[in-house]
Amino acid sequence: MSHAGPAAGPLDFDGLDLIVFDKDGTLIDFDAMWGGWAESLADRLEATLGGPIRAQLHHQIGYDTAARRTIPGSPLAATPMADLRVMTTDLVARSTGRSWRAADAAVGGAWAPPDPVGLARPLTDLVELFSVLRAARRKVAIVTSDDRAPTEATLASLEIAGLVDALVCADDGLPSKPAPDTLLHACRTAGVEPIRTAMIGDSVADMTMAGAAGVGRRIAVLSGIGRRAELEPLCDVVIDSIALLLPG
Repeated sequence: MSHAGPAAGPLDFDGLDLIVFDKDGTLIDFDAMWGGWAESLADRLEATLGGPIRAQLHHQIGYDTAARRTIPGSPLAATPMADLRVMTTDLVARSTGRSWRAADAAVGGAWAPPDPVGLARPLTDLVELFSVLRAARRKVAIVTSDDRAPTEATLASLEIAGLVDALVCADDGLPSKPAPDTLLHACRTAGVEPIRTAMIGDSVADMTMAGAAGVGRRIAVLSGIGRRAELEPLCDVVIDSIALLLPG
C-alpha cells in the first residue's frame, strides 16, 4: 500500500485516460450538505407528526445526532434519495401506527432535498483541478448517489459543468453503488476502458464499486465519511483530499 503525499499531481496518472470522481465527500463537503439536511428533516417531521422522531430517524438513516456527523457505511452515506424517503416512510408507519399511505403523506409534507447550491462547499479549486486534468488530455467524470437535478445545479454553481465529460446519477435508472453499473456507464459514455480509468471517492461503496468495475486505479480520500482503516483494504492509495492532486 502506497500513500500519496503533497507532491502527488495529475501527471502521476500514467496510463489512465479517465478520472472519475464521487461528489459528496470527495468534491464537496459531505456533512455541510447532508448533516444540515438530516437535522432539518427531523425538525419538519416532528412538526408534521406532532411528536418526537429525531432519534429514531437519525438512527435509521445513519446520522450521529450528538457528533453531528454521518456514520460511515450508513444509508445516509450512499443511499439514493428515493430509497431514503422509503426508509423514512417505513419508520413513520412503524413508529406511529399510521398506514403506509398516511405515513407517506406525512413524509411528503416534510420532505425536501438539501440546497444543492447554498450548501455546496468545494474541497479544493475544482475549476483548476478539472482544467489541469483536461489539459493533460484526461477526461473527467462524476458518479454520484445524488439525483441528477440537484447534481447538475451544484456543478453549474461551481462552474465545472462544462468540464465534465460524463455524469451518472442515482436516478438514471442503473443499480446504485456499490454495484459497478454507474461507473461502467461513465466509462462507456466517456469512451474509455475501465482499466484506463481511476475512481476517486471517500466511501467503502465507492471503492467496492471501483473494484467490481475493474478500474485501473482506486484512490480513496479522507475528506468525507470513510476512515483509513476501512478504505485501505479496498483501494490502491489513500490521500487526505483531492487538493493533493493539484500540482505545486
